[in-house]
Amino acid sequence: MRSKKLFVGGLVWILACALTAPSNAMALGVARRDPLTEKEADLVREAQALDKRTEVFAKAAERRLLALTDPSAATSKQAQKDAEKWGDFPTGTRAELLGDIASILEEAVTNIEDVGSHNSKSHLIPKSLRILAQASTRFLPQLTAMRDQLKDERERDALEKALEGVQEIITAANKLPPDEPQPDKHKKDKG
Repeated sequence: MRSKKLFVGGLVWILACALTAPSNAMALGVARRDPLTEKEADLVREAQALDKRTEVFAKAAERRLLALTDPSAATSKQAQKDAEKWGDFPTGTRAELLGDIASILEEAVTNIEDVGSHNSKSHLIPKSLRILAQASTRFLPQLTAMRDQLKDERERDALEKALEGVQEIITAANKLPPDEPQPDKHKKDKG
């Protein structure tokens, strides 16, 4: 059991190192845009449990992908319904939205890594990584399909960074041991 926890902790650390390398924008001293809307950032702060916070990050990245793949989604009934909780539909250039996806995934991995550094035995670490991997699995075909459409170098670079993050998350999650059922929180442990 101990080796399983160390294995999970090691996976989180490797993933975090790969995804948190300094971005080109930071290296060049270029100001970075906030990848989350104000309301999304509030939802992240309010979500105290790692798995819930990871779900917020996944939904935020999904909203940017939707903005890229279906521009009419901004005026859809679902977008209007989500606006109260999630804020305005994300806007920006293709390069910005793709960069936002990569940044949001990086932040989600950083959150997982932070929890792992404080409590490597937390059952929320593999659960959160699986949530992120499920979202990444949905994103991968849509992002891959964009490769042939993008001609601008900034867009291609942002797409490749997003694809790299998505693929690394999926790879790390595939190395997780099988999911174990968690004990019922309402039962008292007699030990």
